[in-house]
Amino acid sequence: MTDATPSNADSVVVSGIQPSGRLHIGNYFGALRQHLDLHTQHEAYYFIVNYHALTSLHDADKMRQYTMDVALDYLALGFDPDEAALFVQSDVPEVTELAWIFYNLMPVSRLERGVSYKEKVSQGLNPNAGLLNYPVLQAADILIYGGTQVPVGADQKQHIEITRDLAQRFNNTFCPDDDPLFTLPEPYILDDVSVVPGIDGQKMSKSYGNTIGIFDEGKALKKKVMSIVTDSTPLDEPKDPEQCNVFALIKLFAEAEQRAEIAEQYRAGGYGYGHAKKELLGLIQDFFAEARERRHELEQRPDYVRDVLRDGAKRARQKTEPLMAQVRNATGLMKTM
Repeated sequence: MTDATPSNADSVVVSGIQPSGRLHIGNYFGALRQHLDLHTQHEAYYFIVNYHALTSLHDADKMRQYTMDVALDYLALGFDPDEAALFVQSDVPEVTELAWIFYNLMPVSRLERGVSYKEKVSQGLNPNAGLLNYPVLQAADILIYGGTQVPVGADQKQHIEITRDLAQRFNNTFCPDDDPLFTLPEPYILDDVSVVPGIDGQKMSKSYGNTIGIFDEGKALKKKVMSIVTDSTPLDEPKDPEQCNVFALIKLFAEAEQRAEIAEQYRAGGYGYGHAKKELLGLIQDFFAEARERRHELEQRPDYVRDVLRDGAKRARQKTEPLMAQVRNATGLMKTM
């Protein structure tokens, strides 16, 4: 992986996150932390991708609740709506209009080779057309705001390649050589976090049911931490911290000195996985303590949260409406009203 940190003030940072369940610490270290770091430094558009969530979530009440939950999480974790736009994907209809145009430029065979799509098929799922076309809608999400930098996990890098491909296909098909409409975005991937393990040791994912929520607390949080899978090495024997799921999570939260001390205790023996889990529990509680309190306060202000999302969508459409006028003109899509 490479660190493609936005290097100038002209960068446009875009990214979305699915409201398909409560956000977890894998989401935080894999995406949200990047979003929060970048949103005050560059022009930025962050959207709650409810159209994408429809590929797997078909419960209207849960969709509404999860959408609000994501907005609450962003604001509680420090997102400043005065600095960047936070909004709901479906409030920007130009996105799906652009996606349809892109569908007609993308070979089906390219989508069938998608890593995420093939992964779902290999798990025995019966994928729908939305899942197959997921990368095309994602491309529209990125390109319609003029995105140049896209914070993504390493497993999403192929989707940015598809986005670049679609931008080039559109430019080559509909634009003069010296006047391309779409710029080619770059992925922004952190070097220090690749895969955050879930409580079963697999990648932490809502689809696997192995997550620890960012704002889990009390007995629910303790139960999840204490259920993290470990091997059967006896308490007294030395252990390799680098082979332990608990320590992999500890490394995300602990400072360097504390990490080194805990690793040494692993190697010395007499330090059990129960000790490590209690350490992790305290680290998680402390790390999100202030944000957890802010979230409780924001839950009492739903009208404010909706206002943030509405204002974000208005800012987003200031970008999307003029661009779609150019797209319609380039493709010959007449507007008679």
